Amino acid sequence: MKRKLFHMDANGITEGVIWKQMILYCLPIMLGTLFQQLYNTVDAVIVGNFVGKEALAAVGGATGNLINLLVGLFVGLASGATVVISQYYGAGDIRGVSKAVHTAAALAVWGSFILMAIGFGLSPVLLRSMNTPEDIMPHAMTYIFIFFGGTIFSMIYNIGSGILRAVGDSKRPLYYLIVCCAVNTVLDLLFVAVFKWGVAGAALATVVAQAVSSVLVLVALVKTELAYRLNIKAIRIDPVILKDIVRIGIPAGLQSLMYSSSNLIVQSKINGFGTDVVAAWTAFGKLDAFFWMIVSAFGISITTFVGQNFGARKYDRMRKSVRTGMAMNAIATVIVSVLFVTVGKYLYMLFTQDANVIEIGVRMVRFQAPWYITYICIELLAGAVRGAGDSFIPTVLTGVGICVLRISWLLFVVPLRPELTMVMASFPITWVITSTMFVIYYLRGGWLKRRIKAVHGEEELTRYLAEEK
Repeated sequence: MKRKLFHMDANGITEGVIWKQMILYCLPIMLGTLFQQLYNTVDAVIVGNFVGKEALAAVGGATGNLINLLVGLFVGLASGATVVISQYYGAGDIRGVSKAVHTAAALAVWGSFILMAIGFGLSPVLLRSMNTPEDIMPHAMTYIFIFFGGTIFSMIYNIGSGILRAVGDSKRPLYYLIVCCAVNTVLDLLFVAVFKWGVAGAALATVVAQAVSSVLVLVALVKTELAYRLNIKAIRIDPVILKDIVRIGIPAGLQSLMYSSSNLIVQSKINGFGTDVVAAWTAFGKLDAFFWMIVSAFGISITTFVGQNFGARKYDRMRKSVRTGMAMNAIATVIVSVLFVTVGKYLYMLFTQDANVIEIGVRMVRFQAPWYITYICIELLAGAVRGAGDSFIPTVLTGVGICVLRISWLLFVVPLRPELTMVMASFPITWVITSTMFVIYYLRGGWLKRRIKAVHGEEELTRYLAEEK
């Protein structure tokens, strides 16, 4: 007997008390990202303690920004699929949901093979162009080749978890990441501490853990009775859906690409200060990731809340969701900043016992953490307008405010005073400027009027404008 797919589950995102629904939706994403960061951090902790600071510098410092650069475009496409699915789901369009799910799955398969080829081909050149120290280079090459060998697992998980979150299910991606983190930790200890496989062991542990999470998310999509069920034989690209995914996802991917490009230049500047600074920056990146975990969780939540409520034509609830998310994120950011500044030294001691590395790292944390609050408008307001399908302007604002200004600072200002603090100052300066631009763009509201007219028609826009008066 064929399973019935023509139904939807209860939708709390378009109904109920916003702050409660946002906590229920956002907390699993945040915890899921926490576990994702944990299994990345476990690599650094175990490698730093059992292999050495050169290996620590390679696992994350030398390779992290490069991986983000090459993966970012395809993760952007995944976010485009999430927006499209959430809008269809909010509108109750079951057929549209199914087409979008199968198109997204096709993108995961093709994208992984393309990304693997690019990663193998460009990584050696890019690592050398970043002034990677020679004592780090062998470790970095080993880690990055093994990582890109398992790209398909990462892509399947990212697309699959994006589908689940688009329909309001943020719990199962969390459960899968908990399993993934546990697998990675056990295998890290086995491969690195017991078998003495070094950086290769850490990379293999990550790939196997990602494979486990990808299988779990696939099973969830294949077994569901709801509209987003994945039929492996039906995986194909729908041209109309693909156009919408690309229209939203490519700008988001380019935004990630620009972020990563500017961070590569930052990394090349950091590399010029020597192995101790690179090791400290690597450990700082692992701590810093916990802030990004929080802000990105709220950004993902806002995108889904706005996407579903936009599809349901509940514009006032969209705006209330943004305000609620902004307030909650600000509180969380202040807590994290205070925690990092007060106990940063002890957190660094998890990664290394090298006194000089710890001292440099503490200076990094105390310089950067107080500025985190200036970034949250960028993530949340970009997520809000992208949830309504406006992806181009957020990319432009981010490209100019974050990337162009940061690169200009690094290329023209830092050489005048080549110090570590001058390199790090490129972050808060660009955050403040870009946040200001996003606030102005969001409050002016032209983005919402354009999207209402484009998606729901002139009549709906007239109704919206009448209600606004």
